[in-house]
Amino acid sequence: MKRMINLIAMIVITFSLAAASMADEGHKMGGKGVKGMSKEDLIKLALSAAPPEIAKDAAVMLPGEDGKMIEAKKGTNGFTCLPDIHGQSIPDPICSDQAAGQWINDLMSGVPKPTNAAPGISYMARGGWHYEKNGRVLKEDDPEVKNAKWVSEPPHWMVFWSFDSVASGIPAAPNKFGTWIMFEGTPYAHLMVYQNPVWIK
Repeated sequence: MKRMINLIAMIVITFSLAAASMADEGHKMGGKGVKGMSKEDLIKLALSAAPPEIAKDAAVMLPGEDGKMIEAKKGTNGFTCLPDIHGQSIPDPICSDQAAGQWINDLMSGVPKPTNAAPGISYMARGGWHYEKNGRVLKEDDPEVKNAKWVSEPPHWMVFWSFDSVASGIPAAPNKFGTWIMFEGTPYAHLMVYQNPVWIK
């Protein structure tokens, strides 16, 4: 299993092209979980999302005074890290390659389906958040979100590419095995692996 995970990660990382295109995803970064943090602490928090071997050469984007994202740390490996994406009391930093950044930007911008032509990978070693109702994970533009609850996620990593629960046999909701497909049945269905990416060797 560990060998297969390493192989998937190596294949996907190969598709990194340049700094991730997540520069517009800082709209929620002013949450109480990061409020008052120094630039240095925000950079450290952002880099904590990824395994050390990825983080050391990754870029970091932070919101400037005008709210627009600026590069706070230059990167050389095609990964870009953000200190927080959901603005909750517990920050959820993320570190993504270019393809994953494009996928996330498309999702947040309301594009009907992802436009990246290669798989992407993102790391969230401090966990994350999602909306959930009656055991179903919801996208933020789902009409039922208003009655859904925020659910915290454990440390994990994600493969952003087309996955189908029926065809793959992978569950479409969080489960005891830790691997599942988020947003099943939509063009943005992707693989979630509840495993601390820092432990992947």
